[in-house]
Amino acid sequence: MATALLNPFRISFPDVSKADPDGLVAIGGDLSVPRLLAGYRSGIFPWTDRPLTWWSPDPRAIFELETFRVPRRLAQKLRQGKFAFTINQAFEEVIRGCAEPSPGREQTWISPRFIRAYTELHRHGYAHSVEVWQDGRLVGGLYGVAIGGFFAGESMFHRVTDASKAALCFVVDQLKRRGFQLFDTQVATPVTRQMRAVDIPRKEYLARLAQALTLPVSFVDQP
Repeated sequence: MATALLNPFRISFPDVSKADPDGLVAIGGDLSVPRLLAGYRSGIFPWTDRPLTWWSPDPRAIFELETFRVPRRLAQKLRQGKFAFTINQAFEEVIRGCAEPSPGREQTWISPRFIRAYTELHRHGYAHSVEVWQDGRLVGGLYGVAIGGFFAGESMFHRVTDASKAALCFVVDQLKRRGFQLFDTQVATPVTRQMRAVDIPRKEYLARLAQALTLPVSFVDQP
């Protein structure tokens, strides 16, 4: 198909079944809060800036909450209290940490435009961060988007060994305790594969997304 160009004055997306074979759905639009929410609710997420692109891969990578298992060595480190965790205490620091170059990731899709957009989404109560601390220093974290019982993990970072994996384990525990049903990790990476991310068909993902969005749960307590 010819990739759709989004109307900048209308919040809508093409049917994801019309995506390109690589999952590209559309180009253009903006990163406003209404458009981001419409995208996530449709199984679509933005990935690059210039140009702004929107994706719905098939298959889709997720973490199965009920079968998620913490690796033994990491579980031992967590039991030893090597890290302290907070939620939404340093959102901008976390997203900027995720945008930092690192070995094997010298370039990032998290541009200043993405940072501004997701920080605004955070102010509206939909984007959340988990911070990992060690001796009072931010050493890792993860940010993502929560709508109903759906959570999309966007990116994570670490400055000491295992800090990002620890953030992931903390998020899984948070989601399980609060009754979430779907943890979307979009496209698997070597790290998420190591943490047992699995692929499911887009059709199954969309069905599970529709159900998760109806759940009256929240990532954090509401004020």
